[in-house]
Amino acid sequence: MPRVMVVYGTRPEAVKLAPLVLALRDAPGLEPRVVVTAQHRSMLDEVNEVFGIEPDHDLDLMTPGQSLADLTTRAVLGLSPLLEAERPDAVVVQGDTTTTFAAALAAFYNRIPVVHVEAGLRTHDRYSPYPEEVNRRLTTALSTLHLAPTPHTRGNLVAEGIAAGDIAVTGNTVIDALHWVLAGEEPPSGEEKVLLVTAHRRESWGQGMASIGRAVARIAAAQPSLKVVLPAHRNPVVRETLLPELHGLANVEVCEPLSYRPFARLLARSTLVLTDSGGLQEEAPALGKPVLVMRDTTERPEGVEAGTVKVIGTDEDRIVSETLALLTDAAAYDVMAKATNPYGDGAAAARSVAAISQLLGIGPRLPDFVP
Repeated sequence: MPRVMVVYGTRPEAVKLAPLVLALRDAPGLEPRVVVTAQHRSMLDEVNEVFGIEPDHDLDLMTPGQSLADLTTRAVLGLSPLLEAERPDAVVVQGDTTTTFAAALAAFYNRIPVVHVEAGLRTHDRYSPYPEEVNRRLTTALSTLHLAPTPHTRGNLVAEGIAAGDIAVTGNTVIDALHWVLAGEEPPSGEEKVLLVTAHRRESWGQGMASIGRAVARIAAAQPSLKVVLPAHRNPVVRETLLPELHGLANVEVCEPLSYRPFARLLARSTLVLTDSGGLQEEAPALGKPVLVMRDTTERPEGVEAGTVKVIGTDEDRIVSETLALLTDAAAYDVMAKATNPYGDGAAAARSVAAISQLLGIGPRLPDFVP
């Protein structure tokens, strides 16, 4: 029976790969093996628990204060003997993290085909986001099968010389995960407007993060009836710059990072999302929530083109003006809230498993996802 090793290390990877792991478990003729690097320790464990996934191997690689070079080296060295012992028929990685690139490199060194979930995202700026843009480009070069979430990302891959037959358009598995975790939940209730804020990007550390903090404080002061919820990233560099600006504001709730299910509930309850996250640009439109992206670029232009996402950068005045405009202009808000979600239909995991089965010679692909 072909063995498929799924490797991940961060919370976003875990969320997006969980539906695929569950689908692989149910697929006849495939044996999934789950390996975690624990790049995000506690947040990773929580997602695995929500989806009922118990890793077969836990490398537990993180050490305090380690650099990107340290983590990359430790991941390659930790995965290589495991790959030699397990000899999987394919290695699945997701996205653009250090774990993603290191696992793809280790698999390549062992001559094992790499399957890249969420392939083809590009900003065409190697330092934005950093280091993710280069991680995903390098992973593309190492991959055999490219699972592109949208037709746009497929186009990026074809433009780079990837053979069309090596690409399957699947939709994004994060939509599968969101549907799964919110199944059976009561619709959110209440008239209170809620602004969900997340910020953590390395390229915004320093002045950009301070600007975000000042902007959020001004928005909260301008809208006393608005509830602002900010799950604070655990990185002390982020907290030391962002949070002092928000101290003492009665309608700003700063909390620890939420586990996946409560976060999904909060997203469903939110009115508007202000973020520099990648995954939230995909999740929020699935629930009809407008997204303002505090970055200068995005590798997810589909949401911008559809009208549900707007890229606004980290300038303090612009963050304030764009956010208040959506909170006070019902017509402008409705235009973004009612835009079509271009990212998935909840069947991305099934398409992904079918493409992997074809790669391994045991089944046909499904038709590509079309928004």
